[in-house]
Amino acid sequence: MRMRAFAAAAAAALLLIGCGGSDGSEQRAPQAASSAKLRAELKGATQSQASDFPPTNGRTLQQVADALELTGPQVALAGSVFTVGENRLAFGVFDPKSGFVYGKTAVYVAARPGAKARGPFPAPADLLVTDPAFRSQTGATEEDPFAAVYETQVAFTRPGKAAVLVVTQIGDKLAGAPAQVNVVARSQDRIPRPGEKPPAITTDTVQSANGDIKSIETRVPPDDMHDVDFADVIGKKPVALLFATPALCTSRVCGPVVDIAAQLKTSYGDRVQFIHQEVYVDNDPNKGLRAPLRRFHLRTEPWLFVFDRTGRVTARLEGSFGFNAFERALKTAL
Repeated sequence: MRMRAFAAAAAAALLLIGCGGSDGSEQRAPQAASSAKLRAELKGATQSQASDFPPTNGRTLQQVADALELTGPQVALAGSVFTVGENRLAFGVFDPKSGFVYGKTAVYVAARPGAKARGPFPAPADLLVTDPAFRSQTGATEEDPFAAVYETQVAFTRPGKAAVLVVTQIGDKLAGAPAQVNVVARSQDRIPRPGEKPPAITTDTVQSANGDIKSIETRVPPDDMHDVDFADVIGKKPVALLFATPALCTSRVCGPVVDIAAQLKTSYGDRVQFIHQEVYVDNDPNKGLRAPLRRFHLRTEPWLFVFDRTGRVTARLEGSFGFNAFERALKTAL
């Protein structure tokens, strides 16, 4: 994986997030193999450890990449907002020929391919598949080609472009997939962060929609997270506010996160107020974003914000996130 190939592949990394209409960058994977095979692959992918991957030993990121046995997979990033400091880095690994790839996975990072690498940071897969009772028409199933998302925590030390190398075990070999992220100073991030209070907003409810649930919901069937206005509960009890549009998202990640919310609500709904806010005015992408997203300075979706009973953000997640990430976020407010 030479330097030129590294840079070109990194620039071509896909996005697993939506909003603002499709720009043609997202891709659909071929159908996955049997659900039994997928379940076996997913089991291995959830058990990544640093010891499964080669140490950097002072090498550059390019040298780590050059030592790998396989090339070809691509990284599909599940987030676009990265700031100086600790960040959640979530992604899928995609093979244009066979679809999404599941195996033990880790991440290496550097300021540029020729700089010293940091890592490996284990990135276990987090499942997106809910129990059948909570699956919508846009949710993930065992047969879905995108049934889990990888994630890890990575610290970026300065603003600007940062090089990322994702390494996944395929069979008995390690494959590399490069990517690039744009890191900004924390002062440039206007989206509410942990410890901050949110802007004043009202969210759509069945009552405000005069009973017309389809005007404020694209999930099929509709979920039951539109009964309470955010303005009426923030600062009174913990809140999980989910911005997502299951039917209109330009990728496959918005439906599953709403289904996950619906299932977790059965366990946490007595302690946390779950609110689902749709994204587009009149559910029409041509009409732009609804006011709550504009007030939060959101340009992508889905986003999850969790608030404690004082009304401060305790967790935020962008893009695709599975059961483990969602549940960890909820627990930060309890």
